[in-house]
Amino acid sequence: MTALETTDAQSDPVAEQRDALLARLNDAMTTTFEFAAVYMGDRLGYYAAMAPGDPLTSTDLASRTGTNERYTREWLEEQAMAGFIDVDNPGARPIERRFRLSPAHAEVLTNRDSLNYWAPQCRAGISCVRVIDQVLDAFRTGRGIPFANYGADMSEGLADATRMAYLDLLSAEWLPADPELHARLQADPPARVADIGVGGGWSSIAIARAHPKVTVDGFDLDPASVEIATRNVAESGLSDRVRIQLRDASDPGLAGQYDVAVAFSCIHDMSDPVAALRSMRRLTGEDGIVLIGGETNCGDDFLGDGTHREVERQMYGASILHCLPVAMSEQPSAAAGTVMRPGMLRGFAQEAGFRDIRTLPIDDDWSAFYRLLN
Repeated sequence: MTALETTDAQSDPVAEQRDALLARLNDAMTTTFEFAAVYMGDRLGYYAAMAPGDPLTSTDLASRTGTNERYTREWLEEQAMAGFIDVDNPGARPIERRFRLSPAHAEVLTNRDSLNYWAPQCRAGISCVRVIDQVLDAFRTGRGIPFANYGADMSEGLADATRMAYLDLLSAEWLPADPELHARLQADPPARVADIGVGGGWSSIAIARAHPKVTVDGFDLDPASVEIATRNVAESGLSDRVRIQLRDASDPGLAGQYDVAVAFSCIHDMSDPVAALRSMRRLTGEDGIVLIGGETNCGDDFLGDGTHREVERQMYGASILHCLPVAMSEQPSAAAGTVMRPGMLRGFAQEAGFRDIRTLPIDDDWSAFYRLLN
């Protein structure tokens, strides 16, 4: 190719777009492999064994984790190439190379008490890929995928991924953003709280821990999540004030029993969000407080021009692989999807009998919180 031809090719906008997409897809493939390798390191106990920071050979790590040395060596070399771990002596014989996990990366990959702990997200992500054949079938037929089909990686991953956000941020930032709610949780008589779609139970635990007077009933319809939440409550020493129930919160016998009802990161997953919001209104009565939190922080308008925020880009991915199929598993379905925009939630709330919604002033790039107004 001549210099002129090279210049012409480089200035061709179609070729530039094509090459940019090819480069992006190539990067995505590399990132996908790295994502899966992080999942492996978490599940095989590699990161936990390396967390102390001492240098380990592949033989050392395989011995500590009960895994095969050759596979372990390949994983270590992949992780070093990805920049996730360090190698002290790259020029040594493969069997003699020493690898270590830095304190900064150990926090992200092993420290479950850090807000930066990210390994559980890999568990949830891999669970979405594991059911890809079911996702394809759902797209072709219009059927959905029950939450339970995503397995333990999803229920455990979501519970661990949200744990520190609830324990650190819920009582310090989220609940105080609504002064009336914050005051009611501290007042007498002690508030009774219904936590809808409780998942791993950490939201209920956080509310009870921060407000020693309140009692919390956590409701969920997923047996695996209820089992996880019950165990977490017991280990937290709060079984006297937090009850986890495998029960539909729409049960008429629960009407009017609560002062506050909350639902975190779950309304968009429901096939009938209007019925869920109507139940929350019934649980608390006319004078109760209803809070919806942890929904995608997005605007009312779909831009669709490639300039949308990172949160929408990621949440649409979660929606096509998980949240929308789960919502479609029961019919008829509102099929909200993960990117449930404020206008959509407002419509659901008004249909459920609420006057309006108010967005709480919480500085969070990823999650939005709403007070539903009677």
